Amino acid sequence: MAVKKFATATYSDEAVLFPAVKKTRGAGYKVHDVYTPFAVHGLDEALGYKVSGLHVAGFIYGLTGTSTALGFMGWIFTTDWPQNFGGKPHFPLPAFIPITFELTVLFSAVGMVLTFCYLCQLMPGVKKHIFNPRQTDDKMVMAIEVTDENAAEVETFLKGTGAEATDIQIAEEGWWYGRYDKEEEYQLKTQEA
Repeated sequence: MAVKKFATATYSDEAVLFPAVKKTRGAGYKVHDVYTPFAVHGLDEALGYKVSGLHVAGFIYGLTGTSTALGFMGWIFTTDWPQNFGGKPHFPLPAFIPITFELTVLFSAVGMVLTFCYLCQLMPGVKKHIFNPRQTDDKMVMAIEVTDENAAEVETFLKGTGAEATDIQIAEEGWWYGRYDKEEEYQLKTQEA
């Protein structure tokens, strides 16, 4: 992962954060991300994010579960082990509905959880840079990628948006595997870069 420089602004109220995000995007700065301790409705639209395709993935996973259930039960009762239960058909679709429903829900739920975890980089051992320790408690942090030339200008701009505190940090751009108890090694690595 690349080590980059970020300007961060800390906010306590979403009523201040929303205009700050809009003002920042309107000024032409690209917001790297906004970290909040709770879901802030409408923030994804303010950041210009597209609608997630997770519902499409859930439909595909559910369709896979349905076809797996019907295909497996159909193969068992018609090809692998056909039995005559009092003259009933070998492919009794109404009897297959409960198991088909359960596998549809199972495939859809597990698939969507795994997809969500992958897209959000949430898995054991994954570490992301924490811009402010209180971003998981009661503060909201907006991070903007900057260069050496415009770092001071962006920090001054962020102060004008109503930020409580601003600073410049050097951090990994994305996520990486690591452990939080190795924080000292990480700090040394980013300071050397």
